[in-house]
Amino acid sequence: MDNVRAVKKISKGMRATDGAGVRLVRVFGYHDTQDYDPFLMFDAFDSVDPEDYIKGFPWHPHRGIETITYLIEGEMEHGDSLGNRGVIKDGDCQWMTAGSGIIHQEMPKASKRMLGAQLWLNLPAKDKMTPPKYGDIKAESVPVIEEENSKIHVIAGEYLGTQGAFEGSYVKATYLDVEVKAGGRWHYDSEETSTLFIYIVEGEGRFSPDSEETITERQAVLFGEGRRFFVEAKTNIRFFLLSGSPLKEPIAWGGPIVMNTKEELDRAFAELEEGTFIKG
Repeated sequence: MDNVRAVKKISKGMRATDGAGVRLVRVFGYHDTQDYDPFLMFDAFDSVDPEDYIKGFPWHPHRGIETITYLIEGEMEHGDSLGNRGVIKDGDCQWMTAGSGIIHQEMPKASKRMLGAQLWLNLPAKDKMTPPKYGDIKAESVPVIEEENSKIHVIAGEYLGTQGAFEGSYVKATYLDVEVKAGGRWHYDSEETSTLFIYIVEGEGRFSPDSEETITERQAVLFGEGRRFFVEAKTNIRFFLLSGSPLKEPIAWGGPIVMNTKEELDRAFAELEEGTFIKG
């Protein structure tokens, strides 16, 4: 099999507390921006104890990024300064463009299980100050492609000619939720120079046709350049696959705001103090 992507880096992440006391695993973040460009941060959560997450993420600002929250299971209320209000549940996704500035909150509700992830996607310098907007992706609008040994939920991007439920306006990121049965093989072809990583939700697999090494659940696997991603499921495996073209731009990151220069970052925090952060 030619031009298969090789494993470049495995990120186990670390347990962290964010928001008002939400326990999660920060799989990668601030110190990994060069490797994962254009993806900034990936938080995974999996809990059957509401005390781990019920305090939520009360009102807080963002600028310069997109946040993408996807739930396999669970329930989360959200609201923002644009006036959007809603709830995402099993299989739903919230794709928010912070752009020039937004204030929002995300409040998980007690559920049988809270399983999902939040991804931060960088915005190009030219689009940092774009007007904010909210993308609502309901489970019933997500195409599901069933193959012999696999099931692919096409959240964003495209798979085998099927367009996903959402298309990014600034970074054309692909987001797939992939399930492969034990013993099954699956591959995905993408632009050779794009950044591609997966997060293994459950199960284990091997990711090279020339190696028997396996990688297990609750880890992110970053792959080097190549045309084809390959997996053979050693057990039933489920993973998120993310792919996008790197921006290769400078990053100035302060808490919930990601810009390109320290001056832009300082201006954003000054505007928060002055009450001029929200534009338009």
